[in-house]
Amino acid sequence: MQQTTWDGKAISPEPPFGASIVVYRKSVSGIDFLLLHRAHKGPDFEGDWAWTPPAGARLPKEGLQECALRELREETGLELEVQKTNFGTKDWAVFMAEAATDAQVIIDREHDRFKWMDFAKATKYCKPENVASQIHQVAETLLSREEN
Repeated sequence: MQQTTWDGKAISPEPPFGASIVVYRKSVSGIDFLLLHRAHKGPDFEGDWAWTPPAGARLPKEGLQECALRELREETGLELEVQKTNFGTKDWAVFMAEAATDAQVIIDREHDRFKWMDFAKATKYCKPENVASQIHQVAETLLSREEN
């Protein structure tokens, strides 16, 4: 049986089945991460998967980078350069993308709000742990780049 997304679109039968895009921006106070709040369980939903980076399923025959760019554009309205990381799994890829401090985020109907959060807040809000770890790994990568 063909797997589908929450809105009925077919999901690729081959892994990776989708991608997360950890979007960050550099501000005077440090690095902020973009998180989206899922709307399908209402505005008060705070359980697992309530807050996540932009992410979504890969369509059949869709390239992985194409999936990441499409999901980023659909969920946030952002058109950014994405960089694949080694933080994903066989089943799910993780990308990172830098946004300008004045980037205009326009969320889709799957989400009801967004927030730019510092590392501590982003990893606190982002559940489950494997999703929060994506932000943690991108933050470590950015910090190591600054040190070099």
